[in-house]
Amino acid sequence: MAGDQVHVLSALDGAKTQWYHFTAIIVAGMGFFTDAYDLFCISLVTKLIGRIYYTVPGSSRPGSLFFGWLGDKVGRKSVYGMTLMLMILCSVASGLSFGNTPTSVMATLCFFRFWLGFGIGGDYPLSATIMSEYANKRTRGAFIAAVFAMQGFGILAGGGVAIGITALFRDLFPAPPYAADPAASTPAQADYVWRIVLMLGALPAALTFYWRMKMPETARYTALIAKNAERAAADMSKVLQVEITKEQAGDLETVITIKSHTPPPSFGLFSGEFVRRHGLHLVGTASTWLLLDIAYYSQNLFQKDIFSAIGWIPPAPTMSALDELFHIARAQILIALCGTVPGYWFTVAFIDSVGRFKIQLMGFFMMTTFMVGLAVPYDYWTGQGHQAGFVVMYALTFFFANFGPNATTFIVPAEIYPARLRATCHGISAASGKVGAIIGSFGFLYLAQSPDPAKTAHGYHPGIGVRYSLLVLAGCSLMGFLLTFLVPEPKGKSLEEMSRETEPDH
Repeated sequence: MAGDQVHVLSALDGAKTQWYHFTAIIVAGMGFFTDAYDLFCISLVTKLIGRIYYTVPGSSRPGSLFFGWLGDKVGRKSVYGMTLMLMILCSVASGLSFGNTPTSVMATLCFFRFWLGFGIGGDYPLSATIMSEYANKRTRGAFIAAVFAMQGFGILAGGGVAIGITALFRDLFPAPPYAADPAASTPAQADYVWRIVLMLGALPAALTFYWRMKMPETARYTALIAKNAERAAADMSKVLQVEITKEQAGDLETVITIKSHTPPPSFGLFSGEFVRRHGLHLVGTASTWLLLDIAYYSQNLFQKDIFSAIGWIPPAPTMSALDELFHIARAQILIALCGTVPGYWFTVAFIDSVGRFKIQLMGFFMMTTFMVGLAVPYDYWTGQGHQAGFVVMYALTFFFANFGPNATTFIVPAEIYPARLRATCHGISAASGKVGAIIGSFGFLYLAQSPDPAKTAHGYHPGIGVRYSLLVLAGCSLMGFLLTFLVPEPKGKSLEEMSRETEPDH
């Protein structure tokens, strides 16, 4: 009977790659485009608007939990539009932050960025779950990875917009360097720059809102949770051009009716049966995502310091505020082009042949190796004439983060849990990652400060320095490598096979 139950869903697993799959990648990926654009741009303009970047990881954590749980309760489609609309509105509102004083402007901006992060957090479990439930099992990993890889385009777009807007305002409103005139080095018109940059991030997401609303509910949710086989078969036939006969739909409808009296596994998230089947898996997906984000977000935050140390960005006193933004954006785009974006697409290309498990192990191992390679001879790398080697090592760290755990920690939780708990468990794993982002963001700001009190940034206590902080991050990556052994390999298996959805309770 279990075989009959998945008869219709096996047609989905065996479906050929359709144009609709690529449409779904773009529609689902626009949330990640907006996410990456926003995080990238806000880190660029921190010198203009203060360190408000760190409100996002904290607000995306409850967003992952809430929208993940809601997606399992009322359906993926019902919640999917809410997250995108929240992101669009709050992106625009962030740029329109108002007030008569700097404090009120910052308070308004932080308020809208909190809700922006809430929507971003909700998009993680829903996009991953929807793509996994639409995809066939042969190319499921590549499709989910492609959704996640839209972050790369968001990073490049954010950098390009920041450079273009900044270059325009520099030409229209030239300003002296800070050393020459501190007040005049930040022209009044710079206030428009960060607002325009933030608001433009909402445009691609707004353009895809209609298509997100047109997406039908996933067949797996409709069949296995809503228990409407006829609707599931109709949706599959319409969007994926899969031929589902009335007899096949009837078979599933009959099985669902019978199963309503003798239901398939119905254990909850906090049950002993869930712990027996998936407890270690949840520990593995949550802990590896947490450790990955500690290392990943920490590196993102001290990019500006590294670029300054190796001479890619001139000393701050020699630049105006807009000059500084321009140089930082240009340097970060180079790192993205050399390491971040290629890493995403290497994952898309190889994940269904190499497998998630091996890619994640390799990524954590290489991150550990390169961080140690950066940290031990840190004085050598930052010395005159060795900057090129440092940039290569730093870019490779990002390459193997993205051709590694940054992608796989997002993909695997959407494949290994039962349909009725899939978005919830993905949300828990994503929320764990955002805890790691908070630790990496705040912790590293303090940890990476110079041990010499005279060299620490204003308002910070002495830390252990960048060199030893890199060693700490290498330790986090090594722990992620070890905890990967708790995560199963979903390559080539159906979602029902991985989640053991058709096995009876014990």
